[in-house]
Amino acid sequence: MTDNYQPQQANHVPLTPLSFLHRTADVYPDHMAVVYNDRQYTWAQSRDRCCQLASALKSIGIQREDTVAVLAFNTPELFEAHFGVPMSGAVLNTINTRLDADTISYILDHGNAKALIVDTELLPSALDAIAARGSAMKVVVINDAAAPATDVSVDGSIDYDAFISAGDANDKGEMPEDEWQTLALNYTSGTTGRPKGVLYHHRGSYLMSMGTVMGWAIPRHPVYLYSVPMFHCNGWGHAWTMAAMAGTVICLRYVDPKKMFELIEEHSVTHFGGAPIVLNMMANAPKADQKTFDRTIEVMTAGAPPPAAVIQRMGEFGFNIMHVYGLTETYGHVLQAAPQLHWSDLSAAERSELVARQGVRFPMNEAVDVLAGSPPKPVAHDGEQMGEIVLRGNTIMKGYLANEEATSESLRDGWFWTGDLAVVHADGYVQIKDRAKDIIISGGENISSVEIESALYKHEAVAEAAVVAMPDEKWGETPCAFVTLKQGATVTESELIDHVGNTIARFKRPKKIVFGELPKTATGKIQKYALREQARA
Repeated sequence: MTDNYQPQQANHVPLTPLSFLHRTADVYPDHMAVVYNDRQYTWAQSRDRCCQLASALKSIGIQREDTVAVLAFNTPELFEAHFGVPMSGAVLNTINTRLDADTISYILDHGNAKALIVDTELLPSALDAIAARGSAMKVVVINDAAAPATDVSVDGSIDYDAFISAGDANDKGEMPEDEWQTLALNYTSGTTGRPKGVLYHHRGSYLMSMGTVMGWAIPRHPVYLYSVPMFHCNGWGHAWTMAAMAGTVICLRYVDPKKMFELIEEHSVTHFGGAPIVLNMMANAPKADQKTFDRTIEVMTAGAPPPAAVIQRMGEFGFNIMHVYGLTETYGHVLQAAPQLHWSDLSAAERSELVARQGVRFPMNEAVDVLAGSPPKPVAHDGEQMGEIVLRGNTIMKGYLANEEATSESLRDGWFWTGDLAVVHADGYVQIKDRAKDIIISGGENISSVEIESALYKHEAVAEAAVVAMPDEKWGETPCAFVTLKQGATVTESELIDHVGNTIARFKRPKKIVFGELPKTATGKIQKYALREQARA
């Protein structure tokens, strides 16, 4: 059959997550959208504020595809920016709150930001960054009552609430003419050099939200604790997802286990997310700060592979953990340890081991494979042969801003190459063994740092663990472990090495263990590059 029909306005509309805001504000105008301390906004009020933000940005000269940067914590203003900035036609650039002024300046310059919305607590770094950049820009200041007092100010800046109050709530903003239009600019962690700017399009963010609803089985009107930094992969796209499902977002300025337990109880939270380090913080919080719930609370975790022991401990609070995997380049999560019915027949420890895997593709992702060799071929589904995870789908970045070489290297042969090494089990579930740069090759044998870390976490004294390669004259390199102990716990280096040797193959035991605090990124990821430098020294 053939036809000559062409898409038209009636049957082909560019996909954009901005449509979720308008639909929910129309259908559930009085349902609570955002709660933050003593501030509350319904979906009708939130839309008005987002429209005012978009209108105000246009009034100061922001045009289509200009970049508007935001340096802020998880407060209502950052939530509103996820709608208001793209509704003005601009590109949203959320910046890591823990970056130094030099890196912030680089991001503002590289992304050619025309305006900056910044929290008062972060003003000192922002001012240094703007000064280093050497060119003036529009600055809007968020004066949060919960922020520490500061005497720093910016000449010519304007208060956020005053700024949006001048905007028109009846101006419903711009929808993209093309769903490939850039929605957001997110920067990678840049742990080994300058961060790369990752470009998201409207279509990808729309489909990420839809895939999250299906993959996480989110019902209508969820109550979501926003503990994931909204600057990281746009908070995994959950601002747009919650708008799609007319949820209620509980904003959390700082990650604090005690506060998280309290908010979950106070607001009857149904969902929240966080890196494994956040779950670890909750699992190891003082008993007086912890709460156990008689209902199931859905928790999404992503980042470094979560230790099975931590997953099992979280289950004791009433939290049902769904482990997901993704990168900045994939809009966040694209693989999930989707549970199977027969898993319920297993012990808690066995289920935790399965949940700790990266799993299978989300509904919105087209394909995933693990390839090895030259030319690359799929690895055997034996849980042993390692290869690199490759992905294909609509939630893969457009490319790196002004970096065609890196884009071509990552997007080739019809795949996005992640740089993560993994195996595939007989059931088709993927499990990461390491980053390509983190695999330890000792005496010709590949040793997974993740496998050693999982063994370390099974010791009752271990709170955090990271393993990297340490130079060795005989073997080339050997595993070196960095460990943080739980408060009040004690264990010797030899005892911990023996524990690992009794858990996995003895040749994989770390040859040295260093005790102390572990360096981390703002998203809770352990900075292995810093540990590698320490191990080499």
